[in-house]
Amino acid sequence: MIVKEAATGVLPMRKNKTWSKVWSFRHIYLFMLPAIVWYLVFCYYPMYGILIAFKDFKYNMGIVGSPWAGFRYFEQFLNDSSFYSVLYNTLSISALKLLFGFPAPLILALMLNAVMRNKIKRIFQTISYLPHFVSWVVVVTLMQKILSPNVGLINDIREKMGLDPIFFMGMTSLFYPLVIISDIWKGIGWGSIIYLAALTNIDPHLYEAAEMDGAGRWSTLFKITLPCLTPTIGILLIFSLSGILNAGFDQIWLMQTPATISVAEILDTYVLKTGIQQGQFAYSTAIGLFKSFISLLLIVAVNKISKKVSDVSLW
Repeated sequence: MIVKEAATGVLPMRKNKTWSKVWSFRHIYLFMLPAIVWYLVFCYYPMYGILIAFKDFKYNMGIVGSPWAGFRYFEQFLNDSSFYSVLYNTLSISALKLLFGFPAPLILALMLNAVMRNKIKRIFQTISYLPHFVSWVVVVTLMQKILSPNVGLINDIREKMGLDPIFFMGMTSLFYPLVIISDIWKGIGWGSIIYLAALTNIDPHLYEAAEMDGAGRWSTLFKITLPCLTPTIGILLIFSLSGILNAGFDQIWLMQTPATISVAEILDTYVLKTGIQQGQFAYSTAIGLFKSFISLLLIVAVNKISKKVSDVSLW
């Protein structure tokens, strides 16, 4: 069949038709070109460095010339005394963020959607969005200033009350609460945008019919609003569960102190310290690749489970 099509000139006609379509949409492809180049340079080209995880890397020999080490660095990490503590801290922080941080944008979106006056709604939306655009450097600096045992506002109030100052940022018992609270404060507004967009797609006739049937606000919420948001919640939950090993490098790195290192050391910070500070590039690359592989398995597994349970999936 292919030979006949080639002989009759069908394939050249198809190629010409394809190129004519590409040329007709050339402005769109040109618009996409910077993003494609960015991904090629910063996402795909660095994958070449993954080879370091399987090599006994030598500076003078380069990546290709260095001898193969096989899975030695993966075994070294699994047998490392820090493996369980680092993994436990990562999973603990991620699980707490998922437990408290995941429903927070949904709750905020439902609250904003219940506000009838558009002017007030826009004001609260703007206020909730602003923290997202503040870098973690600024956020953690503000926390350090407010919670400082010497000049912090909280400890100044405690001193006025006759209480002793507390080094909040240096207490292991307060590290996780501070991480969760600051993460919710910074991301709750931005995360609610998707839910607010999904809420606008709900057919208003459903609410009118429910009101005519005498349904109250809570009945409407659980019988109409949340079921209509189920696909959106499912997709975002899949992404959150697949990234459970991403505990938030910027935030944790800046909030770490020598006093809290036992509960604050996560995979990302451990990779940076072993790779950059200690110069163990092959070992740190192996740890990063291990984390990426587990994340890939998680997103495939969670997507498959979600598809069977609720028919919500990424593919």
